[in-house]
Amino acid sequence: MSKNIFSQLSDAMANAVEQAGKYTVLVDARRRQSASGIAIAKDLILTADHVIEKEEDINIIFGDGKESKARLIGRDGGADLAVLKLDSASASPADVAQTPARVGEFVLAIGRGNKSGIESSFGTINAIGGPVRTGRGGMLEKYIKTDFVSYPGFSGGPLINGEGQAYGINTSGFGGGGGAITIPMDIALKVAKALEKDGKIKRGYLGIRSQTVNIPAEAKKQMKQEQDTGLLIVGIEKDSPAEKGGLILGDILVGVNGLAIEHHDELFNRLSGDVVGKSTPMDVLRGGKLQTVNVTVGER
Repeated sequence: MSKNIFSQLSDAMANAVEQAGKYTVLVDARRRQSASGIAIAKDLILTADHVIEKEEDINIIFGDGKESKARLIGRDGGADLAVLKLDSASASPADVAQTPARVGEFVLAIGRGNKSGIESSFGTINAIGGPVRTGRGGMLEKYIKTDFVSYPGFSGGPLINGEGQAYGINTSGFGGGGGAITIPMDIALKVAKALEKDGKIKRGYLGIRSQTVNIPAEAKKQMKQEQDTGLLIVGIEKDSPAEKGGLILGDILVGVNGLAIEHHDELFNRLSGDVVGKSTPMDVLRGGKLQTVNVTVGER
């Protein structure tokens, strides 16, 4: 007798949880509640920053029950992400989804918040949004919002599709009463790479005050890409990167490093990572004419 569709779906979900359980680990790095983590390499674990209360002698428990010690090598409160280095290269790296998550899709949140084994919570993707400020000094270019129930210890664990592949890493660390959100894996892995290299996320600044303004119709004809708004510079800090680089009051900032700047959030994103400490081309409208000014981006 063939299985009905409910039984088939149930089996598929159980298989997906079993698959994800291979790369979902228990992270014991705080006094009260253990949390979860995702193996992103044989010797690296990605987890939520807010669950890490110590930097050394962190206990990691794998799906097969084996254990390893780990140490913190990088963290970023703004993105609520941390990277741990295992003493032994014994983890099974995550299978990351190669297709983007879609609104309305069935998903599973996976956690290993205690030694009793893997746990799961079923839900659907309600929204995919961003950029959004996290309230912890950072910004997410994109986030996934679901309706799964986030149980204790689920922070740091993966959100998976029906194949057991990771769509992102779950965290309840941003507060605001909205429950857990999911940081997409492409963003999380980019942060993890920077944390592995530098131990922190470099966030740049120019030392300006600005407001969003509409770009005059005549000026739009000079633009390198289509955009309706830019940032009018209304204040410049003394001895700031902006002043040293030659930006002046009244400039309308419309691009950084060849990418359009229409809002403050976009500028925030463009000034992080590799541009910090480097001479970076800034496109400005000055007296109605498009000009490029090279500014060495400072670090906060």
